[in-house]
Amino acid sequence: MLTFLVRRVLAGLVLLYVLATAAFAMMSLTGADAARNIAGQMATQDQVAAKSQELGLDRPWLSQYGDWLGHAVRGDFGASWFSGEPVSSSLVLKVPVTLSVVVAGLILATVLSVVLGVAAAVRRGWLDRLVQLTAITGYAVPGFLMALLLSATLAVELGWLPATGYVPLSTSLSGWFRSITLPAISLSIGAIAATAQQVRGSVIDVLRQDFVRTLRSRGLSERRVLFRHVLRNAAPPALTVLSLQFIGLVGGAVIIEKVFGLPGVGSAAVEATVNGDTPLVMGVVVYLVFIVVAVNLLVDFAYGWLNPKVRVR
Repeated sequence: MLTFLVRRVLAGLVLLYVLATAAFAMMSLTGADAARNIAGQMATQDQVAAKSQELGLDRPWLSQYGDWLGHAVRGDFGASWFSGEPVSSSLVLKVPVTLSVVVAGLILATVLSVVLGVAAAVRRGWLDRLVQLTAITGYAVPGFLMALLLSATLAVELGWLPATGYVPLSTSLSGWFRSITLPAISLSIGAIAATAQQVRGSVIDVLRQDFVRTLRSRGLSERRVLFRHVLRNAAPPALTVLSLQFIGLVGGAVIIEKVFGLPGVGSAAVEATVNGDTPLVMGVVVYLVFIVVAVNLLVDFAYGWLNPKVRVR
C-alpha cells in the first residue's frame, strides 16, 4: 500500500510541475501587455520598457522561469504586479472561499447521487425512469444558468438566501452556510446527474453477481446485503467519477463565483489572467493543482482500501 501511495504522490508532483511550466509559458506571451497595463494606457514606450525591465520581462524566458521556480519550491510565489500584495497572503484568504463552495457541492453531489443511484437500481420501475430523467435533465442544464435561476427565485424574489457575498466561517456559522448554499447547489447539479447514473449502473452490475445470490440464500436481509456488501463493491467506479467531478467543480467555481460575487480563487484567476498578472496566476495554478492532486490522492487511498487489487499496481 505504501508503494501504491508513493507512486501516486510522485505522479502528482510531475503533474504539478508540467502544468506550472505550461502555465508560465503561456503567461509569458502576455508579458508586454502586463507592463502596459501597469504603466497605464497613456504611458510612453520608454515608460513601458522601464516597467518591463523592472518586472524582469526583458530577460530570457528560461531565466524568468528558473527564477520563479527557485522561489516557488520554497513557498515564495512573489507579489502581485498590480496590487503589490504577496501572492501567498492573498490566496490564503481566497482559497477557503472556493474550497467552501466546492467541498459543499461535492458533499451534496455525493449524498444525493448515492441516494438517487441506489433508489434507481433497486426500484427498477417508474422510480428508475424518473431518476434517470431527472439526472439527464440536471446534466443538460448549465451550471451558470442554474445559478442565475436560483439567484433570481430563492434570493431576489423570495429572499430566503443572499444573492451575493460571502461570510467567513469564523465570523458566523449560519451566515457562512447561507452564503455558500446557492453556489454549492448550482455547482453540484451536473455532478449529481453524472455520478447518480454511475452509481445506478454499478449497483445493478453488483446485484447481478453470484455472491449476492449466495448471501441472500443464507438468509441475510436485503438491507444488510445492499449496504454492507453491494455498496462497497459498487463504490470504486463511483469514486473514480467523483474524483473527475471534483476537477469539474473546481473549474466551474470560476463562473459560479462571478455570478454570486464570491471573493474566491476563481474570480482572482480571471482578473489576473486578463491583466497578465503572472505571479498571481501562477500562484492560483499551483494552489489549485495541489488541491486537486491531494483530493485525488485521498480518492486513490479510498479506492485501494475498497479494492485491494489496485494496491499492487
